Amino acid sequence: MLIILLAGVAAGALNAVGGGGSFVALSALVAGGMPPVTANATTTVAMLPGNATSAWVYRRDVHTFAKPSPARLTAASVLGGAVGAALLLLLPSASFDAAVPWLLAFATLVLAFGKRLTRAIRLGTPGPAAILSGQFLLSIYGGYFGGAVGLMMLAFWTATTSLDPAKGNPLRVLQVAAVYLTSGLIFVFAANVLDQPMHLIAMLCGAIIGGYLGAHLVRRLPHVVLRALVLTTAVAMTILFFVRAFG
Repeated sequence: MLIILLAGVAAGALNAVGGGGSFVALSALVAGGMPPVTANATTTVAMLPGNATSAWVYRRDVHTFAKPSPARLTAASVLGGAVGAALLLLLPSASFDAAVPWLLAFATLVLAFGKRLTRAIRLGTPGPAAILSGQFLLSIYGGYFGGAVGLMMLAFWTATTSLDPAKGNPLRVLQVAAVYLTSGLIFVFAANVLDQPMHLIAMLCGAIIGGYLGAHLVRRLPHVVLRALVLTTAVAMTILFFVRAFG
């Protein structure tokens, strides 16, 4: 329980600062004996309060773009999160088990090279409908799996709008919280996240603490240290899940 609590603190803090906390949370829960699908759903539920706490801390710092409006962007995140959660529950668990290593590998590549790809690829100035569609698709991914979804959102906004990536972190936290809101609520009632309540409570409490401290304090740490921690965790998890799936 202590390890899961500390993993929740680390995950909440990392999500507040730059994303990638779901790697830490998922790995801790799987190591604690949870099936991957249940661990993924539990991670989403547990990260929601931490993301909401960070969003509250960042509420006065949110920078966005003129179109689409923040309300429409959030609506796309909420709906996409619900669709992603439904896909996780409706598709066979074997499908998720088989997809996890590849999803982790994809998310790890985004973590490692997302900024370089964003600088190399500019998608011009698409209209609000295209931006909302992209946000909806990213939110489906977030509801289904969620690894590095916040970083993917930030890269997408940077490539399609005039949003300064240095000022986009509060908006990222807010939109990830919107994705987790609907997917988390669905998982509470439709998944098995309540079957191991102590794991959930430990992770949830840790994420709240980490989310609050992360928004206030962890961003003062060198970004290179945080990035190295997230990437190390992501690479290690990717290797472990590939070995588990194909070893």
